[in-house]
Amino acid sequence: MHTPRERARTVRYAVSLAEFLLGRPLRSVLDVGCGQGEWHGLVRAIRPRARYVGVDPSEYAVRRFGRRRHLLRGGVEDLPALRLGGPFDLVVCAGVLNYLPRPVLGRGLGHIASLLGGVAFLEIFAREDEIEGCTQGFDRQSRAAYRRLLRRHGLTPCGPHAYVGRALRGSLAALEKC
Repeated sequence: MHTPRERARTVRYAVSLAEFLLGRPLRSVLDVGCGQGEWHGLVRAIRPRARYVGVDPSEYAVRRFGRRRHLLRGGVEDLPALRLGGPFDLVVCAGVLNYLPRPVLGRGLGHIASLLGGVAFLEIFAREDEIEGCTQGFDRQSRAAYRRLLRRHGLTPCGPHAYVGRALRGSLAALEKC
């Protein structure tokens, strides 16, 4: 769980990194597993004209906040069927990926990579990480296993929880690739 201040700092980081690597202001954000769409207002405060789309399987969240925060009902496996109109400058998947069964995680990363035109902010914690909080249903593979999985889907690490896809990989300097 993140405090509002921590979440705002994370959003600023993700938006700034995407803009730095794209070389222009952010135009679009896809937030997968968005919950109630808390990133919506934070992104809008920084880039009011950016298109924000949130996707979450919670019927409650979409019914309550969907219209106001541009949320659609679905999970990571539903992304192709939702016809979201990517690619997106920033794809966010925070606090979700470690809870997915491994086969779903693999397919989901493939769907995310297919919609990515800029930077993906993907919170994934490996077995080697020390974490606090709710870990019920939390699956942690080794960092090597996650690196192989991310690489298989064309995702290259470029900073804390940050990845670029095929569109930007060639623009990274050798030492920018983590």
